[in-house]
Amino acid sequence: MKGAQLSLGIAGVRQAATAAEPACEHLAPGAVLLRGFALADICLLLSDLDAIFAAAPLRQMSTPGGLRMSVAMTSCGALGWVSDRAGYRYSATDPDSGRPWPALPASFLRLAQTAAQRADFADFVPDSCLINRYLPGCKLSLHQDRDERDFSAPIVSVSLGLPAVFLFGGPARSDRPGRHPLRHGDVAVWGGPARLHHHGIAPIRPADFAPDPRLAGIRINLTLRRAG
Repeated sequence: MKGAQLSLGIAGVRQAATAAEPACEHLAPGAVLLRGFALADICLLLSDLDAIFAAAPLRQMSTPGGLRMSVAMTSCGALGWVSDRAGYRYSATDPDSGRPWPALPASFLRLAQTAAQRADFADFVPDSCLINRYLPGCKLSLHQDRDERDFSAPIVSVSLGLPAVFLFGGPARSDRPGRHPLRHGDVAVWGGPARLHHHGIAPIRPADFAPDPRLAGIRINLTLRRAG
């Protein structure tokens, strides 16, 4: 499904910033969950998302085995993550258009860097952001983020829209994952000893309300990495 069909409808809606310092929950050594950390920047984040979707629409990629992914994806930054029969990898160009991916917005960069600093990862400079759209029923199986060249930088993951359950396990796929509720505006950061821990998203459940009217019925996840 092409992402051009999705419009977030930015105009006329404003999100108030939270004055309190977001709570920090420790998931494992090197991994934290920052509650509501992105709420102060919601309007700018969603405006920048609209521009990205217009330039590089969401699409459902195929796995190397030929299965179609339920989650729709796109990217921004110097490198974008892609999957097809040739495998998982990063590419400097959008395979659908042949053009470079949209630039990483300043709002994304600022949020990623401040979240990483809060989690004690200084000097994080992401060069890639994978954007996932989940509909009710979609999930993401346990996996490791290991297509990057350097594992010294953390992962910063921003949750927007429908609630989800974050599955965060250990270095072995057989390690039983913890189940951590994710709400609109939460940001997870993991690196150091947790950098290669397995993680995923349980099937998304429909909700009777939208935490933000621009995200009714969907969940958007931003995953910022240093890939190159």
